[in-house]
Amino acid sequence: MSGTIQPGDLPFFSVLAGAGSLSAAARELGITTPAVSKHLAAMEARAGVSLVSRTTRRMSLTPEGEVYLEHARRILGEIDEMEELLGVAKAQPTGLLRVNATLGFGRSHVAPLISTFVATYPEVDVQLQLSVSPPPLTDDSFDICIRFGAPPDTRVVARKLADNRRLLCASPAYLRKYGVPKVPGDLGRHKCIGIRQGEEAYGLWRLTAAKGRQPETQAVKTRGNLTTNDGEIAVKWALEGHGILMRAEWDVQRYLASGRLVEVLPQYKTPDADIYAVYPPRHQSAARVRKFVDFIAASFGRQADASAGGKARR
Repeated sequence: MSGTIQPGDLPFFSVLAGAGSLSAAARELGITTPAVSKHLAAMEARAGVSLVSRTTRRMSLTPEGEVYLEHARRILGEIDEMEELLGVAKAQPTGLLRVNATLGFGRSHVAPLISTFVATYPEVDVQLQLSVSPPPLTDDSFDICIRFGAPPDTRVVARKLADNRRLLCASPAYLRKYGVPKVPGDLGRHKCIGIRQGEEAYGLWRLTAAKGRQPETQAVKTRGNLTTNDGEIAVKWALEGHGILMRAEWDVQRYLASGRLVEVLPQYKTPDADIYAVYPPRHQSAARVRKFVDFIAASFGRQADASAGGKARR
């Protein structure tokens, strides 16, 4: 039995399961696909069970493979934690860090910070994956997910990185042509740029009066002839005068500061879109995860302070 599971099998199988295919695992491990297949076959032969079910199009774990993966990742996490407790881990974090972020925010804000991070910590290899919506919290393809809004699942660690409001805005040219909405009900007569992202109800904007003892929230059904699943495209359309947009402050603040966009209905609040770093509990002891989350939180904090200072000066 001593030869059933070898130490090198654990990280190998964790990468394989996260990659989703033999070829993707080969690219991540820096070896050939036949080498991955050979390693897997040797593991299954030693274990005496099939760990992976393979077809021509996809790969999935067998029930035995799920058990193997669960214990492999727990053991790897405990090894990382032990190294931290014993002081074996170097001050400079090392290893692979897989980061997920949404398309527009990932390009504009996360990618530049990763560039600075790897310059500071060159022993960390970062893979940035951008997606329209956050991946399922049970997805093993990422170590850290940068997302808007606190996750409802308590099985993950969620650290708030920055406050983030959703704002209504439009270009001065659009407002000159079509008028400025005074109350939420006016939005029904305006062109509104739609964004289909995540599980939020499409085309339904919720606005709450900022003042009053019992603020009332109104749900306004919007309409418009432009819709996209890419926030950057939606912002560009707003800049070009195609309609009113609801977008996170972090994505439009520079255009508000320059006057290219104007806030609409500022006396009403929309649902927050605070920025969180989300990761499985088993990763919180890893130096590369802690360093990255601390780094990005500090960076966002400096950006928020600079933005607040700019508003004060104006």
